[in-house]
Amino acid sequence: MTKKKRTTITDTPVDFEAALQELEKLVEQMEKGELTLEESLRDFERGIELTRKCQQALQEAEQRVQLLSGKDGDIELVPFEDNTPSK
Repeated sequence: MTKKKRTTITDTPVDFEAALQELEKLVEQMEKGELTLEESLRDFERGIELTRKCQQALQEAEQRVQLLSGKDGDIELVPFEDNTPSK
């Protein structure tokens, strides 16, 4: 099996959707159970890195929304409620 070189996303802005898609592929591949222990550990480490980057991107997005939504920080944040009708 040839080794794939994985690029890291440490110092570049996160493409959230691309990171999430890569994370899903890693999970699918690991769930098949066909990887060696070393490959599984490598993919697990990459998955942790991607998860952290996605969390960071979400936190940054939330901060931007808060800044754009409020004046002088006196806005009260309320949870978003899904108002779609249930079937």
